[in-house]
Amino acid sequence: MTKRSQAVITTAEERPCDGWNDPVHGTISWHTLLSSDITPTDSMSAGIAELAPRGELKPHRHEPSEIYFVFEGTGIVQIDGQETMVKAGTTVFIPGNAEHGIRNESSANLKFFYVFPTGSFGDVVYQFPEG
Repeated sequence: MTKRSQAVITTAEERPCDGWNDPVHGTISWHTLLSSDITPTDSMSAGIAELAPRGELKPHRHEPSEIYFVFEGTGIVQIDGQETMVKAGTTVFIPGNAEHGIRNESSANLKFFYVFPTGSFGDVVYQFPEG
């Protein structure tokens, strides 16, 4: 019998904070809100990411497409070499395997909601350029 997804209502405060702080990945923190390994969901994973001033998620790629919704602050999104300024209220669709990253060049935090069309956040394999 296949386990069926259930409704989930949660907050970032209820979820552990994870992140990177190194030259390969950049400096970013996030709370995974929906992922089949931590919630009874099976078709999408999502969370909230935060970049402190001067924080950055370095350019990378992964197989699934992704959506960002910026709800606080401003920043610069790079997709396949093209940079675009984003601010609260901006939605970004990132095609699968597109090289992309985001950085915060402001003096305030940048927060965005991200969504993947895969059941588990662990299914998203981040590929960062070598060197």
